[in-house]
Amino acid sequence: MGATTNLGNEYIEAWKKFYPSKAVDQGIHAAIFDYEDFSTSTIQQWLAFNKKTLVALSNKSNPYVIDNRIDARLLKVQVQGEIDKWENKAVHQTSLGLYTRLISKAVDKVLAAKYLTSSEKNRLLCQRLNAVQNLCAAAKKSLKKDNQSALETGVKVLTKAMTFYESELATLMKGKKLPTTCPPFNTTAKNIQSLIHHIENSLLPTAPSGNAKIGLSEYARRLTLYTDSALTPAQLEAMALEEINTVRQLIGDVSKAYLKKQYPTQKLPKNDKAIIKTAFADMEKDAPTSGADYLQFWLALEKQAIDFIEKNNIATLPSFQTLRIMPAPESAGPAARIGWVDSAPPFAPNPLTTLYLPSIPDTLPAQEQKEFWASFNKPFNRMIVIHELFPGHYMQIKISRETPHPVRLLFPYAVYFEGWATFTERVLLDAGWEKDNPLTFLAHLRKRLENANRAYTSMQVHCNDWTQEQVMEFSTETSLLAPQFAKSLWGRIMRSPMQLTSYFLGGQQFADLLAAEKARLGEQFNLKDFMDTIMQIGPIPIDEFTDIFKERKE
Repeated sequence: MGATTNLGNEYIEAWKKFYPSKAVDQGIHAAIFDYEDFSTSTIQQWLAFNKKTLVALSNKSNPYVIDNRIDARLLKVQVQGEIDKWENKAVHQTSLGLYTRLISKAVDKVLAAKYLTSSEKNRLLCQRLNAVQNLCAAAKKSLKKDNQSALETGVKVLTKAMTFYESELATLMKGKKLPTTCPPFNTTAKNIQSLIHHIENSLLPTAPSGNAKIGLSEYARRLTLYTDSALTPAQLEAMALEEINTVRQLIGDVSKAYLKKQYPTQKLPKNDKAIIKTAFADMEKDAPTSGADYLQFWLALEKQAIDFIEKNNIATLPSFQTLRIMPAPESAGPAARIGWVDSAPPFAPNPLTTLYLPSIPDTLPAQEQKEFWASFNKPFNRMIVIHELFPGHYMQIKISRETPHPVRLLFPYAVYFEGWATFTERVLLDAGWEKDNPLTFLAHLRKRLENANRAYTSMQVHCNDWTQEQVMEFSTETSLLAPQFAKSLWGRIMRSPMQLTSYFLGGQQFADLLAAEKARLGEQFNLKDFMDTIMQIGPIPIDEFTDIFKERKE
């Protein structure tokens, strides 16, 4: 590579070519004309490119590294992650899901794209059928193992995809008035059938049951990569346990003070556990009664958060809102029970973000509905509106998408996102949000405890071989999680152990940064400037902000 090479631009172009469907997901429409090719030769070329880039990024005298220090650091984390993914984890050999996602969804975006002409759609659909056949061949050649559950799930997905390509796609194309000039669709279906046969006969008979715990050394290695730091599992364990003990004590104190004020003539329960349980019960009584009630509550809550931020000079609000709030559709399956934020891709021309609220059918038994809404009680949501919308995820992503640094949009520092959203809860509480409602503060503490519990149990499962029963017991008895949230924790620990640490680690880093800036600047500290700077600069390693703030004030 020459001295004048822009490593960031060069890498992004190569990444878009290797991951075209991911690029489309990020709003880069031009990438729709390609599709993933996970043949052995393509993977080896991608690995070689990443290793070559890593050498360049490790050269501190490289002009790009000198002129783009923070972007170069983010790019280095990305490159190391790709090498780890394709060489150490070897996902092409160990993950059927890598292939099934692409096989089953190969034509979805083409059919839905309003920016393609009919002739372009027809050409791309033919291309996708060939790509699916190539993916089937690559999976048969490369896939060596996966766990039993993943393989069984994959077979179900592939079986459904086989039926779609064989008998449904042609009908769908005719309904959209698209010409069906591709080779016979059953050719693609036969390739998928051949892959299913290979899985059932060559992989399933010897597949291990369940997801494997990764172990101490692997957890430590991944933690270093994920955080781009020297943090060890033992340090994470100690930090998280200290937070659990601290917040558990705070919850006891707040619960006791609340009950004394709320019920001055009644005796307190006998012990802290009973005191907390009674206060939590009051918190859960303040709950929506239906989906319609919940939606109206959220629409009002959104406005309250915006008004509070503006009135208290906490941050500069975006000029134009591109947010809508609606109940999660029942078709979303289990996700409808917890809700989610569907953020606009960073390069999308129409950056609309949708908050899908948790929902439950009105046809279910009344008691089941009551218990569901109790979990999503109003004090809890008065904190979630901060975390998810203002000035949390929605506002941060909306502002940071204006950055002139595409590396930060495509390869952000993962700990930043949940860390920021978690941190903003504390900021608004300290500014007086819901200051007359101790149950809202109690909901925040319960969520703060949950964040530390996520990090702690993630480490315990993979490093100290905790069982699902141990996680459930510790989460409910010590960390006071509602059973509904505790039950879903195990799956997340097995699927994404590193991501679970980001709420606690990122939140703590931002809190430490705020304390350091207040101490450094004294009366000159300006919260609005602090918050605006972090959002404008974008999702970079949090420790970089220390020097950024010093440079701005010197």
